Amino acid sequence: MSSVAELRPPRPPRGAASLSTTAFWLILGLVLLADALDMIDSTVTNIAAPTIVREIGGGESLVKWLGSSYTLAMGVLLVVGGRLGDKFGQRRLFLIGMAGFTAASAACGLSPDPALLIAARVLQGAFGALLIPQGMAIMTRSFSREQLGKAFNLFGPLLGAATVGGPILAGFLIDADLAGLSWRPVFLINLILGVFGTFAAARLLPRDPGDRSLSVDGVGAALLGLTMFALMFGLIEGSTHGWGATALGSLAAGVLFLVLYARRQRTAAEPLIKPSLFRNKGFTSGLFVGMLYFAVTSGLLYVTSLFMQQALHSSPGDTALGLLPLTLGIIASAVAGMSGLTRKLGRTLILAGMLLTFAGAGWLLALVLSRGTDLTLWAMAPAVFVTGLGMGACFGTLFDITLGDVSAEEAGSAGGSLTAVQQIANGIGSAVVTTVYFHSGAPAHAMAVSLVTVLAVTAACLPALRLLPRAAHAETAGHGA
Repeated sequence: MSSVAELRPPRPPRGAASLSTTAFWLILGLVLLADALDMIDSTVTNIAAPTIVREIGGGESLVKWLGSSYTLAMGVLLVVGGRLGDKFGQRRLFLIGMAGFTAASAACGLSPDPALLIAARVLQGAFGALLIPQGMAIMTRSFSREQLGKAFNLFGPLLGAATVGGPILAGFLIDADLAGLSWRPVFLINLILGVFGTFAAARLLPRDPGDRSLSVDGVGAALLGLTMFALMFGLIEGSTHGWGATALGSLAAGVLFLVLYARRQRTAAEPLIKPSLFRNKGFTSGLFVGMLYFAVTSGLLYVTSLFMQQALHSSPGDTALGLLPLTLGIIASAVAGMSGLTRKLGRTLILAGMLLTFAGAGWLLALVLSRGTDLTLWAMAPAVFVTGLGMGACFGTLFDITLGDVSAEEAGSAGGSLTAVQQIANGIGSAVVTTVYFHSGAPAHAMAVSLVTVLAVTAACLPALRLLPRAAHAETAGHGA
């Protein structure tokens, strides 16, 4: 899912001239299109995974990698993508990212086997990491303060609509079986949107030369990428094929790369994450809570879709509609946060969101334990909606509050780090929670164990909330989505 941190407005440029109304809406629409593509492609495999596996094979491993490969590539390279835009120009990187994302989507839709599909998903995430950071920078540089405020007030609801639309579109495309292509149009539809976006960007976006004197820590990014790949490969290999030498060796390599990455962050001239941030108690607490919470909720979305399709025998289209209450709950809470709740309640809103998440997951657990595979999507809808309310209350607010005590000099590094953590957590969570699901026996029991895992991790987040800053920064409160 697209980063909530990047929806936070940076401090607007003082000298930006107001664009014409037409230019403002065209550029904003283009940036929203780029973010919508990311939102859609980070969620479509929640619905499409069972159909894909049934047709091209790959089993449990493919289910775990479909979401994880995309979000891990995005998370590892997101900060680097932002730096590359500063160095070579946001317009150039936006065009490269949009064109590459479109080509990678075509490769996904045409993949004949699991290996090529996963490779294409990695490319999607990598080009998405080049694309997504540029939109925020372009708006910050081009829009006036008044236009920025208007833009950020639209981001949450419109991207929430993309979150709703992605899975629903995927479900109906699969059910429609257009030209006998089954799941492939889920990715191939990006060709239309991506080609349009590339040509529009070439015509609309203002040129900027960038600053070639800026340095980009490629070594740090490579070490972080190796760390996450080795750890994820070890977890998936071990949980799927047993904890042999390959799985354990991969985990050990991941730990070694992590140590090397941490050392690099202390010695690099321009580290991906400023070491001084880890001396900020509020920031480190938010990073910890964010990693756990985003991981477990991402996993919950995935296994709920699997349960609906595999245990309740819902079609992809019906499953998409079954998840609609969750997304509506997310949007409702996000809109409430934008209306001033974040500013009024501060970190108390995060506590309320996590308690709602706990209540919703607990309600689902009670339904699964009492009715098993006799459950209906209608019976699940209220509990799914409550869970969505909790997630929406936390998603934007958590990062707003985490940045509350961060200095202006560290804000860019902190925001980028939180964005990357969210993406990486999404990848880890979808793999780990689906592993729990696949290795817990019959579907109803597997869903129950997965929900207990969600409840346990959510409860583990609660003690750390008191260490967060009490309120968001005055300039960012209420803009999360």
